[in-house]
Amino acid sequence: MTEFLQVSTATETREAAVKLAQSVVSARLAAGAQIIGPVVSVFWHQGEFGTGEEWQLLLKVRADRYNKIEAHLLEHHPWQNPEVSAVRIVAGADAYLRWVETTTAPV
Repeated sequence: MTEFLQVSTATETREAAVKLAQSVVSARLAAGAQIIGPVVSVFWHQGEFGTGEEWQLLLKVRADRYNKIEAHLLEHHPWQNPEVSAVRIVAGADAYLRWVETTTAPV
């Protein structure tokens, strides 16, 4: 049985988010991407406290392809140490999950 994840990352600009989303989806590593933003982030980075605006990407993926997706995001992301995290999708509409499964199946 295929398991599914929602992978998230963020970028500094809308344009960078769209470019990264297009690269992941066109490579068929994610069935789709949603870009949300701008969102306000509050964080510690390199020992400093900060706030800023980011554009969040949410990617719908097969769990068995996570390592490839993570590698792709790290290679193509404009930041040196970006957030790349995933949460398991524990339930979803059958037709939707079949779409994610077939769209991202290894060739």
